[in-house]
Amino acid sequence: MDVHIKHDNNVHVKQDNDAHRGIHTEHVHAYPSSNMDHMDPSLFVFFRMEDLKAGKKMKIYFPHWDHSKSPKFLPREKADAIPFSSRELTNILQLFSFSRGSPQAEVMEDSLRQCEFKPIEGETKICATSLESMLDFVSSILGLKSQIKVLTTTHLTSKSNTLVQNYTVLAAPKEISATNLVACHRLSYPYAVFHCHSTESKIRVFKVLLAGEDGAKVYAVAVCHTDTTQWSQNHVSFRMLGTEPGLPVCHFFQADHFVWISSPTS
Repeated sequence: MDVHIKHDNNVHVKQDNDAHRGIHTEHVHAYPSSNMDHMDPSLFVFFRMEDLKAGKKMKIYFPHWDHSKSPKFLPREKADAIPFSSRELTNILQLFSFSRGSPQAEVMEDSLRQCEFKPIEGETKICATSLESMLDFVSSILGLKSQIKVLTTTHLTSKSNTLVQNYTVLAAPKEISATNLVACHRLSYPYAVFHCHSTESKIRVFKVLLAGEDGAKVYAVAVCHTDTTQWSQNHVSFRMLGTEPGLPVCHFFQADHFVWISSPTS
């Protein structure tokens, strides 16, 4: 099958994959303590479970995601015909007319390698290169007989130019009842690719109403991993929070990420 990809040199390939790797895998490299003040601002998504209370202030990274500019899913037939492996990077770059060493090439390679990380114990994962493959994976984890719902973070006010600022929790967070969940995180790629995974460990899901110092309001999805025993001690969240493996770690989801949850049918 011949694959023809329409793209331009301004393809939206985000440069914040370090944060995404920190959130959705346990293989992230630690940042040295001396670099804490100079690290990627998009790492300001982690918090402690005890921070989930009305009136709490937290420094959070919440870019206002423009969905109209997001890379779109390809049809499964076309996506499956395109190589998706770091071993095929040269061919992939030629297909999209990107040169080795370009910013696009670097983040594409990073995304491919994230997809190739082995799952941690108790984790099931996939990199979905089409909507069909995402839905198949979600259904295989949550079950066809379950009531399935997708949760996303919502920006309630007009676009804010402030990427990182202090947010205040406006009301008691709402815990969402779920028997199981699948988290899907957008990766930087010329077309839509999501790292989706599920773990056997206990995870709690919350919706949190937040207000920024500039007046921005966000109704955010937050997930708390109650058991991080299997996580690497170098996971960036432990460095950010000053904690260690085994202790709970919570993080907010950006608007371009999804949490799929299931609940028993009545």
